Amino acid sequence: MAIEIKVPELPESVADGTIATWHVKEGDKVSRDQNLVDIETDKVVLEVVAEADGVIGKISAEEGATVKSKEVIGSIEEGDASESSDSDDKEESKKEAAADKEDTSSEEKSSDEESSDEENSDEDASGEEIEVKVPELPESVSEATIAAWHVKAGDKVSRDQNLVDIETDKVVLEVVAEADGVLSEIIHDEGANVGAKDVIGKIIKGGEAKSEGKSASTKESSNDSGSDKDSDAVSPSVRRLLAEKDLSASDVKGTGKDGRITKEDVEKHVKSAGDKKSESKSEAKSESKPAAVSGDRTQKRVAMTRLRKTIAKRLLEAKNSTAMLTTFNEVNMKPIMDLRKTYQKEFEERHGIRLGFMSFYVKAVVEALKRFPEVNASIDGDEIVYHNYFDVSIAVSTPRGLVTPVLRDCDKLSLAEIEAGIKELAIKGRDGKLTMDEMQGGNFTITNGGVFGSLLSTPILNPPQSAILGMHKIQDRPMAVDGKVEILPMMYLAMSYDHRIVDGKESVGFLVTVKNLLEDPQRLLLDI
Repeated sequence: MAIEIKVPELPESVADGTIATWHVKEGDKVSRDQNLVDIETDKVVLEVVAEADGVIGKISAEEGATVKSKEVIGSIEEGDASESSDSDDKEESKKEAAADKEDTSSEEKSSDEESSDEENSDEDASGEEIEVKVPELPESVSEATIAAWHVKAGDKVSRDQNLVDIETDKVVLEVVAEADGVLSEIIHDEGANVGAKDVIGKIIKGGEAKSEGKSASTKESSNDSGSDKDSDAVSPSVRRLLAEKDLSASDVKGTGKDGRITKEDVEKHVKSAGDKKSESKSEAKSESKPAAVSGDRTQKRVAMTRLRKTIAKRLLEAKNSTAMLTTFNEVNMKPIMDLRKTYQKEFEERHGIRLGFMSFYVKAVVEALKRFPEVNASIDGDEIVYHNYFDVSIAVSTPRGLVTPVLRDCDKLSLAEIEAGIKELAIKGRDGKLTMDEMQGGNFTITNGGVFGSLLSTPILNPPQSAILGMHKIQDRPMAVDGKVEILPMMYLAMSYDHRIVDGKESVGFLVTVKNLLEDPQRLLLDI
């Protein structure tokens, strides 16, 4: 009995998803609850598992295809089913017929096998041309960009091998080969803009190109392991990073499971290559031979990725659609640093997590939001919506870029619960496991550029929120205290706000409240 493999129910705000990676092929045996395929939405990767033991019958949606909720993307034959394709069924029937006639003469058996081989040869040599097309794009996306071709015209390709990456605003789609054959033509090169269902290349179905001799075939077979490494052992996010760094998977040594290449492997390789280049440059400078002037004044133009274009567009929209203004203050962090130093060991032993600065920032912000409800509001048309709950977005840096998952009901959380919640969101962000629910609905954002060394910045609003607070690097500075100069660990605070909702008085009052609570953390306990 055939069991349908379906796309799971997608979140309400998500119209469709993209087939990111199939972990099995047609004909593979699978066991119950085994992960079959990853489906990627804008921010979440969903896993689809097998409902029962069996054999993969048919895969109807290839990697890179856009799919809807509950759409059938494949099937499982319960038990040891045979391979599902018609050609394979014919081949299997011929093998069974040959097995039944084992008692006949060897000449007749040989004749049958030769006849079967000729039929298969005729089928392969038919030269059927298969078009390589751009998959269906999401409804809101009109075009995409060819990010990277992983094969060249004339290369031998195998079924389900990744041929090309196509980049949209948020997702990189992988286009795979529909059958074994040779890539005969590339119509659109890297960097070209393409639309849904555009033909970008062609494959001649069969074992190898007719123009290639045995030496070419041997060369291709010797490169099979490298091709497998590129397509199977590299995740889409790592492949994008490799393309950005102009690297091949064969250049990088993988340290992950089964030799898989991780982002850390790529970054380590880039750093190592940079060090070697620096050494070679130093050696070159020590030589007496003068360097060519023209080589020092070259330029390189690189087209913006679609993701970078989208980021630029959204940030500009945020500035153009709000009356954004930024107010500044500074805070003495010594009281909190002393508190952490005194109780860090006991706190960690009791709660199993270190006491950081972010929990104090969140606590102080929540208390300030209670006193200045305008900052905890948003504009909806001609109305101002005041929120009576405190969901704080925390800016988290991930391999895919900066995201702002939401820590909910912060007014009900202890310092330890806040620290644990932020750590969990950071780990999920790093692993690409954040859900749509965790990414939506924040009322106020905290971003901490201090972890990267930022001394002062003007953060940009995260619409429809009305304010965002930027924390910065803690740095020793001379300060006047009671007529004397003292060296204190100081940090600048920067709050950008929408002047359509928040007036100057409220914005300054909010920031001063945060400053006072951080400089005297006992106020957080006493609620004063």
